[in-house]
Amino acid sequence: MALRKVETEIEIKAPAEKFYNIFKRQAHHVPNISSGSIQGVQVHEGDWETHGSIKSWNYSVGDEVGVFKEKVEYNDEKKSITLNGLEGDVFQYYKSFKPVYQFTQKDEGNIANLSIEYEKLTEDVAAPDKYVGLMVNIVKDLDAHFIKA
Repeated sequence: MALRKVETEIEIKAPAEKFYNIFKRQAHHVPNISSGSIQGVQVHEGDWETHGSIKSWNYSVGDEVGVFKEKVEYNDEKKSITLNGLEGDVFQYYKSFKPVYQFTQKDEGNIANLSIEYEKLTEDVAAPDKYVGLMVNIVKDLDAHFIKA
């Protein structure tokens, strides 16, 4: 199977830096802010802030609940967070799974680019659109929280 990518872009109201910082420094707050999508996050190796740390996320998307264990990469210049999938429920369907959040500050409005690079285990597996939807829901919840605060 070939490496593929699914992506979307949404406008955000809050500054791009706030999104980047919560993922980089305070990911443990995400379950409190987006409890409908994320029920918990734990550090397995490293800490909340260090490039290369390993975390597990407990999520729900539709009726499905699952766990996703990842090794994080931060890019301060691009304000991007890459979650390199290590294990979890998505690996029933995908050989590789790498969600990427990138936040861009623009004069005419801020943008969140959300993507997943993936490789299917078999050709009949669907693209991970529902997981991009999960990422969108998390970002929308965070945006509403930042604007309200």
